[in-house]
Amino acid sequence: MSQDNDDITRLTAFSLGAEGPEIRPAPVDRDWMDATPEGFAYRCLPLAVANAWGWELLAPAGFSAVWTGGAAPGDVVVSPDDPARQPATGHFGSGILTFHVPWLFRTAGEVALMVQGPLNRPKDAIAPLSGLVETGWSPFGFTMNWRFTRAQTPIRFETGEPFAAIIPVLPSLMEAMRPDIRPIDSDPATARAHAAFVEGRSRFLNDLGQEDSAARRAGWQKDYFRGRAPDGAGPQMVPHRTKLRLRPFERMTTADPDPADADPEDGPAAG
Repeated sequence: MSQDNDDITRLTAFSLGAEGPEIRPAPVDRDWMDATPEGFAYRCLPLAVANAWGWELLAPAGFSAVWTGGAAPGDVVVSPDDPARQPATGHFGSGILTFHVPWLFRTAGEVALMVQGPLNRPKDAIAPLSGLVETGWSPFGFTMNWRFTRAQTPIRFETGEPFAAIIPVLPSLMEAMRPDIRPIDSDPATARAHAAFVEGRSRFLNDLGQEDSAARRAGWQKDYFRGRAPDGAGPQMVPHRTKLRLRPFERMTTADPDPADADPEDGPAAG
């Protein structure tokens, strides 16, 4: 185990011998969002920030695939562009397309990785599956899986297209959360702020239909984007983010004194 295994900020990818797929911080841009009129989809700050949440694994080679509808592994037919490079297979059957990931990820003991499909990148006829991997101790590799949602419909992954996202999470924090349901009037300050938002939103939408109105000139309300409450105040003691700044993976030359030797086919399925 590496000497900084208890560093909660550490995220290490050990190579398992094969050439691993490229890993990058997830970018904010999406082709389908670019195609919206005036790129209006980017005005939704929660959507735009989520786009950049985590790191993406990129397909090392292009291929097409189709599910014939059967349960056998061979019923997922993969046709790689280069027969010598096949990044995905019908390993599990039941309409599941499997990417083998020749990386072994290591985090601090209390941190796990949510392995899932790239965020806000929908594909027709196939959907990503998600898995939580205990990367604080596991010496096993994992696979990334997608399940066809429709038979006899070819799908395609291009070279360099994201096929997975890895997101560090704290399972202990999830278990420690104390969810409850209360009437909003039990918190007068929040009730007043929400009422002001509803009133202001209704007025804005009404004015939006009026020629030469301030709402028409503005085009959209920017309060959330700017981190500004209806009364004009910003969040108190709470960070407001309009973007994420994730570090890229840095290639190191020093070897871990006890590297894990794992076969990704023997490890858990992440999704």
